[in-house]
Amino acid sequence: MSAHAELRHTIVRLLSNMASAKEIQQYLKRFSQLDAKRFAVVKVGGAILRDDLENLVSSLAFLQQVGLTPIVVHGAGPQLNEELAAAGIETPIVDGLRVTSPQALRVVRRVFQAENLRLVEALQALDVRASSVIGGVFEADYLNRRRFQLVGRVTRVDLAPIEAALKASSIPVIASLGETASGQILNINADVAANELVATLKPYKIIFLTGTGGLLDANREVISSINLSTEYEALMQAPWVEGGMRLKIQQIHDLLTKLPLSSSVSITRPAELAKELFTHRGSGTLVRLGEKIRRRTRWKDLDLKRLRVLIESSFGRKLVPDYFERTKLHRAFVSEHYRAALLITLEHGIPHLDKFAVAEDAQGEGLGKAAWREVRAEIPKMFWRARPGNPVNDFYAEEADGMIRGERWNVYWYGLESMAEIEAAVTHCRARPATLKG
Repeated sequence: MSAHAELRHTIVRLLSNMASAKEIQQYLKRFSQLDAKRFAVVKVGGAILRDDLENLVSSLAFLQQVGLTPIVVHGAGPQLNEELAAAGIETPIVDGLRVTSPQALRVVRRVFQAENLRLVEALQALDVRASSVIGGVFEADYLNRRRFQLVGRVTRVDLAPIEAALKASSIPVIASLGETASGQILNINADVAANELVATLKPYKIIFLTGTGGLLDANREVISSINLSTEYEALMQAPWVEGGMRLKIQQIHDLLTKLPLSSSVSITRPAELAKELFTHRGSGTLVRLGEKIRRRTRWKDLDLKRLRVLIESSFGRKLVPDYFERTKLHRAFVSEHYRAALLITLEHGIPHLDKFAVAEDAQGEGLGKAAWREVRAEIPKMFWRARPGNPVNDFYAEEADGMIRGERWNVYWYGLESMAEIEAAVTHCRARPATLKG
């Protein structure tokens, strides 16, 4: 075994305490097949550089150790506030942007260079290959010279400095400074710079590292996943989505509509980056444009060939040939590209989940959870079964009001109101013939 393969094997083993080795290998394979510059753009705020540098550096080092090279774009907002205040320079914030005078720009350049080098040197201290990219990436023009002075809007992204670093398997660490065609340095908002870079590179992953570890719901709990195709309008109308969070969701929505369907945004803490990237459960908020979930009540309104392929690939076993003939459909919830499906029958007058299938390349992206939420919102009670070794059982246990373990089948339910209903559900699950071979 080569040194690299041995290191990779060791890391997979270390990660196995937070997910199955199969999950981790699945993500490693998926990421490794990408062109280097299409793996991930990581946006790091100045507060992370100030407060959580050690975890940031460790997480970036880990990615390089498994053969992945992220592209890092950083800001320096809190550091700039401190230095500008110390210098007695006022920089009003207008429409979320810092008005940047020539005097302020001198401080901006100095602070960005210092923070950029501090991150690069911290990475190099851990034997991580990293390259400082202070300029040369963002060609810019004045955004509005009268209102904002030396603030830029990106007119072109030059990938040459990034590609040179990636060719050497070195992490490019990019400061959000722009230059006009005549060489004037301009201050560019770090979020804007990251978004422009993403729009050019079209990466598989866009990662925002924050202190909160994700987007928070009305109870200040981290939202695990958002499928914008099904949830965007409801989120925009929710009273608890306001201010900065509303703007962030709008920006992510606008960004993802310009990217391939496979792209996604992860918002997490530096220390949780590996868990977010390499496990289905994740750690933070995963946002995808996603797919609309279609509801059907008749098999003839579905593409049964695609549905069979989805079920068989998801379970790794063949469906019995006459499954669709022998199974009376009550309701089907199927994603528009047939990458997730929940098939429901009616047994003893109670909805029964017969199949929950998610394509391998959709596992971990939140599509299955999005479809599940559609079911929960529409069907007030349901029961289902799963084999004891099913890797989805932890999720089922969280979603169920109750369960009964069995040697061949675990039985789960929610919304059942009487012991008679529960008894009927358990009896049915234990007697129901299997429809997957092997």
